[in-house]
Amino acid sequence: MLSRLVLAAVVGGVVAVALARLGRPPLVGAALGAAILLLGVAHALLLYRSWGFALDADALELERGVLTQVETAVPFVRIQHVDTQRGPVDRLLGLSSVVVYTAGSRGADVTIPGLAPDRARDLRNRLRDLAIESEPEDAV
Repeated sequence: MLSRLVLAAVVGGVVAVALARLGRPPLVGAALGAAILLLGVAHALLLYRSWGFALDADALELERGVLTQVETAVPFVRIQHVDTQRGPVDRLLGLSSVVVYTAGSRGADVTIPGLAPDRARDLRNRLRDLAIESEPEDAV
């Protein structure tokens, strides 16, 4: 989310400078830059509000997206390992993320951002336990 806000601020600044160099009044560039930044903030807030997850009987269900809504089901049997992550901004805001790595090809992991650290730790442990429980017994 923070990366989208930074991107919006950079694009807004570049547009403002480009318009000023083209001879447009500085206020036009500043207004357009501010509009781009506001759109970035609105998109980030909508993206945050569109996130949801649930633990079903056999899978982790995720819903996300603003313009394109994506629903993902991660079967517990496909989970390889689960991490919690806290970057510098997350620590500053008191947040944490859970990353679920799955058996599969490129991009075979999902992230659940914006959780309280205790909730992220509990979710990580719960997902780990559900993955272990769902493993089939050895046939050997």
